Amino acid sequence: MAACLKPPRKAASIEDDSVILFSTSNSPEESTSPCSSFYHSPSPVNHQPRAAYKLSVSHLSYTLHPQKSKPFSLFQLNQKSKPVNILNSISFAARSSEIVAVVGPSGTGKSSLLRIIAGRVRDKDFDPKSITINDHPMTSPAQLRKVCGFVAQEDYLLPLLTVKETLMFSAKFRLKEMTARDREERVDSLMQELGLFHVGDSFVGDEENRGISGGERKRVSIGVDMIHNPPILLLDEPTSGLDSTCALQVIELLSSMAKAKQRTVVLSIHQPSYRILQYISKFLILSHGSVVHHGSIESLEETITKLGFQIPIQLNALEFAMEILPALEDSNSKHGISSVEEKEPFLTPMWPEEEIGRFQAQYSSKGIGNFCYLNLIEILCLCSRFWKVIYRTKQLLLARTMQALVGGFGLGSVYVNIRRDEGGVAERLGLFAFSLSFLLSSTVEALPIFLQERCVLMKEASRGAYRISSYMIANTLVFLPFLFLVSILFSVPVYWIVGLNPSLAAFAFFVFVVWLIVLMASSLVLFLSAVSPDFISGNSLICTVLGAFFLFSGYFIPRESIPKFWLFMYYVSLYRYPLDSLLTNEYWSYRNECFSQRTDNLECLLTGFDVLKSKGLEKDTRWMNVGIMLGFFVFYRFICWAILSKKVFKTII
Repeated sequence: MAACLKPPRKAASIEDDSVILFSTSNSPEESTSPCSSFYHSPSPVNHQPRAAYKLSVSHLSYTLHPQKSKPFSLFQLNQKSKPVNILNSISFAARSSEIVAVVGPSGTGKSSLLRIIAGRVRDKDFDPKSITINDHPMTSPAQLRKVCGFVAQEDYLLPLLTVKETLMFSAKFRLKEMTARDREERVDSLMQELGLFHVGDSFVGDEENRGISGGERKRVSIGVDMIHNPPILLLDEPTSGLDSTCALQVIELLSSMAKAKQRTVVLSIHQPSYRILQYISKFLILSHGSVVHHGSIESLEETITKLGFQIPIQLNALEFAMEILPALEDSNSKHGISSVEEKEPFLTPMWPEEEIGRFQAQYSSKGIGNFCYLNLIEILCLCSRFWKVIYRTKQLLLARTMQALVGGFGLGSVYVNIRRDEGGVAERLGLFAFSLSFLLSSTVEALPIFLQERCVLMKEASRGAYRISSYMIANTLVFLPFLFLVSILFSVPVYWIVGLNPSLAAFAFFVFVVWLIVLMASSLVLFLSAVSPDFISGNSLICTVLGAFFLFSGYFIPRESIPKFWLFMYYVSLYRYPLDSLLTNEYWSYRNECFSQRTDNLECLLTGFDVLKSKGLEKDTRWMNVGIMLGFFVFYRFICWAILSKKVFKTII
């Protein structure tokens, strides 16, 4: 256990990355653009030169094999799924300090090409002979993932975290072996580099929560995938959804980063404006999955002129090339690629071993003690992030608190001072049944949070930021005290206003059972959120499952009357065991007390034991039921962990 708590020795920190590329204003009033203006002002800071990287792609092809249709599909019995050729013999090279833009109409394979280069494909779909770095063959996608940063088109960010918190959590997950001070310096340097320093304390935001601008959000996404300082950066349409000014600033940023840090940048872009072209070194134009041009904008102009076309004044060469793609394809099929890659020798032909060691050190763990320590760091960081999200989700915090208080006082006012007679027995049973239904259904509002986090979870876990097991443990540790507080807020008013068993031990057990009820419901919602595609489907699924559990709880239909083929639902119902526990807790200490008697001879007609016996509770099974409820709590979380782990294994974001 001591090995788990002993921190590892400080690993060699990543090279100093503190070059200030942009001078930003800390005052919002000085901003001249909704994207936040930043100005080029490279600082002459001395730092060690970085090893140059050359990315080479040779005859890369990719064929998509559609999944086979279901054997019982009536509409596809006679149809055979045909493979689709996405990329056909793609060849190009990208060097340090330059930007290569992959251009082409929609559906030409731009995103597929970037995902393959970034290692975001399955091993069976990867060609180990097609990609080299510094003339060193990449034999698996895992190798590419270690040295390539990949920024997807979608911004998978948590809206209720600030810009600095987002980058800091990314640093804690990706740079675990660095000291806290080094991570802080790395984040500050990166924020300065990305022109985000003045919005460091602003929320990221989304469509529902106001935050930073679209251009700033895109730069945060870039920063999340640059936090480990990869030498090769791949971006899938980084200007998508941005206006012309924000798009120019993003490309301007990438160009400065490539030159100052000798990074190799490859990006896809749909239709760049004229001002963006000057920042891009080479263009790779694709059409129907094949290369029709590879080279500079000047060489493209020469090719267009040789084909007998004249570029209109109102269009740039790239825009016009999109209109004459058939002519470029014909020329390419007859004469080969319109621009041949320069053949000068590369200065660093061999793979830098020290660079391999530096990147592998970030992803490897040495020894059991270090493994336990890194797991502990993951869990603590995730707990901190979970709590920030819950605390800032005012709807969840306020809704759960108000539900507990209103539910407790509301039920207490309806069942105030229940009498200890035969009518009171029925009223207590109704109170317990309704309380169960209320508590189990009150956790549905957590579904949107789980669904929102799932996209971020899939991205981060698939890239090795943390383990799914760490996520599940952190989720449990954060929700345990939060739901315990909710249980107390509900239990205190309803218990004492109604006048249930006045024993303090009975009250404590009542609170404990209510806590277990909401914990089971939380696990169920977490499990169903893992299998639901969206909120509407998840909400419908939760209501259906809870309705079925309530129906077979024994409250409406006795166990003896349930059909045999539905009897299993009685044993897996989340309502049955807490309902039995609450009844036993209320009447076990009053087994010999009379709740109904004849008026003439005072003969007792109904005792506490009779109430329990009518429900099949002749024995005190409270703690056995507690064990079963804990089992449900763990079981649903284990199933959720298994489902998420399988999804992460298949995810290539």
